[in-house]
Amino acid sequence: MGVIRGTARVDRKTKHLVKRLQPGEIAVINHQDLDEVSAQALIDAKVKAVVNASSSISENYPNLGPLAVVKAGIYLLDNVGLDIMEMVHEGEVVEISNDRISVQDVWQAAGEVLTVDIVEKEMEYTKKNIGMVLEKFVQNTIEYAQQEQEFILGDIKMPDTKISFSGRHTLIVVRGQTYKDDLSALRSYIHEVKPVLIGVDGGADALREFGHKPDIIIGDMDSISDETLRCGAEIIVHAYSDGRAPGLARVTDLGLKAVTFPAPGTSEDIAMLLAYHKGTDLIVALGTHSNMIDFLEKGRKGMASTFLVRLKVGSVLVDAKGVNKLYKSKVKFRYLAELVAAASVTFAIVAYQFPVTRQFLQVVWLKLKIVFGV
Repeated sequence: MGVIRGTARVDRKTKHLVKRLQPGEIAVINHQDLDEVSAQALIDAKVKAVVNASSSISENYPNLGPLAVVKAGIYLLDNVGLDIMEMVHEGEVVEISNDRISVQDVWQAAGEVLTVDIVEKEMEYTKKNIGMVLEKFVQNTIEYAQQEQEFILGDIKMPDTKISFSGRHTLIVVRGQTYKDDLSALRSYIHEVKPVLIGVDGGADALREFGHKPDIIIGDMDSISDETLRCGAEIIVHAYSDGRAPGLARVTDLGLKAVTFPAPGTSEDIAMLLAYHKGTDLIVALGTHSNMIDFLEKGRKGMASTFLVRLKVGSVLVDAKGVNKLYKSKVKFRYLAELVAAASVTFAIVAYQFPVTRQFLQVVWLKLKIVFGV
């Protein structure tokens, strides 16, 4: 390969970094077991290369992030060591040559260049460990479920909301796999049904990207833009069970009002609980995390709260994750031809009623007869 040269953007949090990335730049990250959602964000940013201080490939489960990056044609220099986060500074021009990265011709670090073949081979190897990982995951889920069941399945004090859920659908958008494609597929549903729109952290940004204003924003406020926080939605900060809410400071610093919701589990869990207890007719969950791989990619060892919440709200829950893959219609040429023919006949009939257009059509018809010798 030739030398790859570009401006470096550096951040230990990939979800923060992608907000600053410009096309053609080089992302320097520290992301152990790169997940698919973060990988897609890097791809969407059109980076030239990704340099990871940690190992992008999991030793325990077949995470899909690295494969997505290399299949997109992005150079991935992996496991270069944590020192790179200090050696390379934001905005510096860096060069990558084979397995080495340098700044101003001074070598900084070396790693492993990941290719499609290498990643697929590693993923195949990790599949052998999936049974052991699943066993530990189930054990952790059961253990935490025993601790959290009283809170989730019992009476829960819900924060007050200005918007009414009664008699309405609720669409909960989470920044998960295929969330953009799924949100695009639900455009007509949103327009016609007009559900209550809840954005969970970055899911609120996704709603605004598609031209929708979230009614409620729920989360710990660590992966949402200031512009979206200021959009006028009601803000509910997910707090720890003891009441601590680190995300509240960011909201108040922006001069905005918010309420807290102390609860175990994930922010998408409490979004479902809120809609359920407020009397929604149907919960449509988009981009939510619902399986072992999803939770391992989030760094969670179990899914106790999500399991319990889905047990509780299951009677009104529809999971729209992957809905974009259900059906994709293809317009056939025959249909277009029939449509054009029908429109032409209609136009001809209407046009023939007027003397000027009738004369014009007669002239056209006469010329066609002459051209084709009819």
